[in-house]
Amino acid sequence: MAAFVRESAVEAPMPPVSDAELDVLKVLWKSGPATVRQVAGRLPRRRRRLAYNTILTLLSRLREKGYVTADRGGTAHVFRATVTREQLLRHGLTDLAERICDGTRSTLVHALVEGQRFSPQEIEGFRRLVEQLEPKNVSED
Repeated sequence: MAAFVRESAVEAPMPPVSDAELDVLKVLWKSGPATVRQVAGRLPRRRRRLAYNTILTLLSRLREKGYVTADRGGTAHVFRATVTREQLLRHGLTDLAERICDGTRSTLVHALVEGQRFSPQEIEGFRRLVEQLEPKNVSED
């Protein structure tokens, strides 16, 4: 009897990302590689601006977690994201499905789309996705 292994069980766990770290990642996703000062200038303004050292600490934490890398670009380090928004989103939703829905992804998908409004283009994109997921009928001749 073969053992059933859930797809997420073989994925390497990704460390959680704080809201402040996510803000920094969003800057790197939108603008591409950047120095600490460039990230600081592109962060959305909240109640107050974050200090240079705070942003450096956030980038260092993201680097330790494997979400960014740093290269020496002249005198300043240039940071770039090593994970895409889609990868982080996919992992977060898979983790959510595991924790709340006992691994059943369809329950999570239903919860995300029920009662929402979507454009005709978005609906067509959903149709194409479902078509890709459906098994192909292969006739044996």
